[in-house]
Amino acid sequence: MTDRRAEVGVPLLMPGPRAPWLRVRQAMSWHGHAVVHAYTEQWQDAVLAEPELRAVLGSRDWQRLGTLERARTRERFAASRLLVRYAAGAALQVPPDAVELGYRPGGRPYLRGCDQVDVSISHTRDLIVVGLNRRGRIGVDTELADRKVRYQDMRRLLCTPAERRWLGALPEPERERRLLRLWTLKEAYTKALGQGMRLGFTEFGFGPDDATLLTPDGGPAAYDEWAFGTHRLERGYLVSIACHDAGHRGVADTSVATMLDDGFLGEVVRLLRTGG
Repeated sequence: MTDRRAEVGVPLLMPGPRAPWLRVRQAMSWHGHAVVHAYTEQWQDAVLAEPELRAVLGSRDWQRLGTLERARTRERFAASRLLVRYAAGAALQVPPDAVELGYRPGGRPYLRGCDQVDVSISHTRDLIVVGLNRRGRIGVDTELADRKVRYQDMRRLLCTPAERRWLGALPEPERERRLLRLWTLKEAYTKALGQGMRLGFTEFGFGPDDATLLTPDGGPAAYDEWAFGTHRLERGYLVSIACHDAGHRGVADTSVATMLDDGFLGEVVRLLRTGG
């Protein structure tokens, strides 16, 4: 079975609207996906720029922002949606205010008119992570790296029988550290599938390499169509990524002119020219 951890891109830090967005475009072209991250305060100036913020968020997210009462929640919501739109805009080569987000049942975002690019968002405290994938599904999840997860309390909720065998053989500090990584990987995978908590974490598993998807009894559950990775970021967070490759490698260009149909592209151009 192929080990594809090297193919899962390292999350790129994008600390505001003037970040090096060309790196997102390059990652999408070279790897088929891009994962970006930022911290809420890095986007604070953009969040407070109200006329510009409203234009970029669009009517639906602007209205939702208005329903949020806590200032911290408002800031994180606005920053996360800005990060999605700037990242998607970089991938599609359009301004961020030309990116329109829709939401599927359950709240998973998608790019209206551009279903070829899958989107996933995760946040914990001040960290925001966004994943984009043009080859298939993507899921991202984040957690504090020092969060305590007791194996004895969580093993029957999080672990398959095969995972319990190899985790149980580890020293306790290592076992709890590996359990946290396992948890974030499972969160990322179920997000990529669009299942969330509806898919029980004991219905699939991973091997000790954190990169091999397995059945509950430890047999292979997938081959090279899924790639997984976990990275530790600079402020003590873990980010896990589940990236699917459906085999659509023919088109490396994710610009609007390539990815969108002519009718939708014409409407985007019209709106940009008229300001409508």
